Amino acid sequence: METNTTICAIATSPGNGAIAVIRLSGKDAVSITDNLFNSPSGKQLSKQAPNTIHFGSFQINDKIIDEVLVSLFKAPYSYTGEDVIEISCHGSVYVQQKILQTLTENGAILAQPGEFTLRAFLNGKMDLSQAEAVADLIASESEAAHKMAMNQMRGGFSAEIGKLRSQLLHFCSLLELELDFSEEDVEFADRAGLKKLVLDIHLVIKHLTDSFSLGNVIKTGVPVAIVGKPNVGKSTLLNTLLQEEKALVSEIPGTTRDSIEDVISILGIQFRFIDTAGIRYTKDTIESMGIERTFAKINQASVVLLLADVSCSKDEIMQQIEELKLSNNQHLIVIINKIDLYDESEVELRLGGKKAFAPHPVLFLSAKHHLHTDKLHELLLESVQFKNLNSSDVVVSNTRHYEALKNALEASGRASSGLGSNLPSDLIAQDIREILHYLGQITGEITTDEILGNIFKNFCIGK
Repeated sequence: METNTTICAIATSPGNGAIAVIRLSGKDAVSITDNLFNSPSGKQLSKQAPNTIHFGSFQINDKIIDEVLVSLFKAPYSYTGEDVIEISCHGSVYVQQKILQTLTENGAILAQPGEFTLRAFLNGKMDLSQAEAVADLIASESEAAHKMAMNQMRGGFSAEIGKLRSQLLHFCSLLELELDFSEEDVEFADRAGLKKLVLDIHLVIKHLTDSFSLGNVIKTGVPVAIVGKPNVGKSTLLNTLLQEEKALVSEIPGTTRDSIEDVISILGIQFRFIDTAGIRYTKDTIESMGIERTFAKINQASVVLLLADVSCSKDEIMQQIEELKLSNNQHLIVIINKIDLYDESEVELRLGGKKAFAPHPVLFLSAKHHLHTDKLHELLLESVQFKNLNSSDVVVSNTRHYEALKNALEASGRASSGLGSNLPSDLIAQDIREILHYLGQITGEITTDEILGNIFKNFCIGK
C-alpha cells in the first residue's frame, strides 16, 4: 500500500461548528503547512520541538483565511508514526474547505476512509484488532460499549491472542524439527505437555467465542420485544420504561398497529425496546399487518417480554408462550401486569408462584403505577449475563474476530483429538499451524490487502 504520500482530511464532523480540525500525515506534512502558516514571531514549524502547539494565521498569497492553532507531532511519536500536523480553525464550512483545498494544491492528497489508522497499523503503532477498536470507540453509544472498545484498543484482546500464539509457536517449531529428522524417529516436543497446552488453548478460545453473544449485544444494543394480547398494558410499560408518553395508550383494543421503538441505557448497556401490536385474530387489514410485523420483531429480538393480564390463567399464558415459538438463544421474561387490581400473593398462588413458567423468570408488576418495574431492569441485565462480566474480562464483539476464533477452535479440537489418538507429527503440526494462522489474522500478523480494504473502508474519513 502507498504510504509515501502526505494525506489530509477534515477530522471533525461535517457542517458548521465552533471549531474544526484538519489533519495531515506524511513526510511533507510539516513543510506543506510551513508554506501556508504565518506565526506572529516568524518561527518555522520545522524548527520547533515536537508535541507543541503554535498560534498564527493560515494564509494564501498574503491573504489570511483564518487564525489557527497548529499542533505539531514528529515521527515516530505520533498517532500514525509519521509527521502529523493538526490545524484547529473556526468551524465555518467555507474555511474548512478552503484550507483543505489549499493543502491539496500544495502537495497533499485527500485521505481515504480510515487511512490515518491504517498507517498507524502499517507503521506498527497498533495491531489490527486495536485499529478496529478505534472504529468501535467512535461508534460507541453506551458506557459498556465504550469500556469494551477501550479495553480492546489498549491491547487487552491483543495480549490474550499474543499469549496463545507465543505458547503454540514454541511447540510448533519443535514439531517442524521432528519432521526434519523423521527417518530417525525422534521426538523433540513433549507430547504430554503439548496435549495439555492444546487443551488449555482450546478452552480459552472457547471462552472467547462464547463471549461474542454478550459482546455483540453490548456493541449494538439489546433488542427487546414487548408482546402480548391487546390491552394488557404493553404501551403503558414502554412509556414507564422510557419515562415519557412515547406510545398512545387507550382502553380500545388494537390501538397499537405498528411497532414503536426507543432506547434506554441500564448500567451502561443499551436496550432497544419495541412495543408491538397486540396478538389476536382480527379482520382489520391494517391491524393484521401490524400483527405480522409483531412476529417479525419477535424473531429479531434477543429478549422477549410476554405481558399477560393479571386475570389470565396459567394455561392461557402457557399457550401464549408456545405460540411465540422462540429459539433457544432467545430469552423470555413473563410479566404479569396490573397487579394493583388484585392481591399479589393470591395471584402468585393461583398461577403457581415465581417458578410457574420455569425456566422463564416471572415478574408481577403494575406498569401504570410503576410497581416492581425496577426489578425488570435486574432481569434484563441477567438475560444478557452482564453481571457476570468483570471490567478486566476480554469480550469479543467483532464478527471478523469471531469467525477467526471459530476456525481456530475447530483446529484446536482436531489437534487435541489427534494428540489423543497419537497421530503423526506432520498431521498435528498442520492443525497447530492453522490455529496460529487464524489467531494471526485477528491481530494482523497474517493479513492481505483485501482484508485491510474491507476493514478500513468502514471508517470515517479523517480517522
